[in-house]
Amino acid sequence: MTPLARLFALPVRAYRLVLSPWVGFNCRYQPTCSAYALEALEKHGAFKGGWLAAQRILRCNPWGGCGYDPVPGEKR
Repeated sequence: MTPLARLFALPVRAYRLVLSPWVGFNCRYQPTCSAYALEALEKHGAFKGGWLAAQRILRCNPWGGCGYDPVPGEKR
């Protein structure tokens, strides 16, 4: 993971450590949004991974979808 992606991952890790146990584990998608964000940052770096994570969080609403939604692979 690039240094900038590690920096972007800090708020996600803090959320998983501090807020997630209080909010509860009821994500609409598998993997959870925080796991998706960390994987996207790992695979795609800070900018594209952050963009993918933001899109996923916006999709996680009562009118959005649900189910299995993996991080897309890199284009070749």
